[in-house]
Amino acid sequence: MIAEKLISFLDRNLHQKRIIKFLQNKSIKTIVDVGAHKGEFIEYSLALKSVDKIIAFEPQKKIFNLLKEKFINNNKINLNNFALDKKVGKKNMKINKMSATSTLSVIDQNSLYFKIKNFLLHSKTSVIYEEEIDTVSFDIFFREETFDKNTLLKIDTEGYELNVLKGSDQKIKEIKYILIENQFAKMYKSVNFKDCHEFLRKKNFKLIKKFTFPTLHYEDRLYINEIKNI
Repeated sequence: MIAEKLISFLDRNLHQKRIIKFLQNKSIKTIVDVGAHKGEFIEYSLALKSVDKIIAFEPQKKIFNLLKEKFINNNKINLNNFALDKKVGKKNMKINKMSATSTLSVIDQNSLYFKIKNFLLHSKTSVIYEEEIDTVSFDIFFREETFDKNTLLKIDTEGYELNVLKGSDQKIKEIKYILIENQFAKMYKSVNFKDCHEFLRKKNFKLIKKFTFPTLHYEDRLYINEIKNI
């Protein structure tokens, strides 16, 4: 698909490189990658010499198998076939033709961006099927984990970011950096990034950098834990 190839090209060659360049002097030791997809962010993160552990989550079964094949010989990387949510359970995930945009969020089929996306994919809907996936909360999964002081949490879950944050209510205080996606397109119902921003502010996180994607339809925001930064 031309649209997917273009987005992937811009992501690999421009967007991810900008983010990693900015992170080079942050001495990040551990990365938690929520919504790892095919490992695009993982591959660039391995260029950070300070990183010695990456814990990644990808709920799509087919994509998870690709991840395993790609990183099977890298003992720095721990892969988990879960979606992070507010609690442990099972949910139906909408799998999209553009697999990077598969989601647990409720799609607003009247949104302009959704219609444009379907037009580019030559389809009435970008959703090709639903798949039952397992969910776990951040707090429960990491209840025995003590995070390194320079840990980065990256969240890219197609409108489901707030649910991930709510599931991290306790352990999030141990995280120093959070890199989280903010979509400008109103494609998901009852999703407003201001809710994520307010959650993070209440947890003492401060926005320090915005990375706007070249096509201008979303940005990644980097927050720092002001208490951990003292």
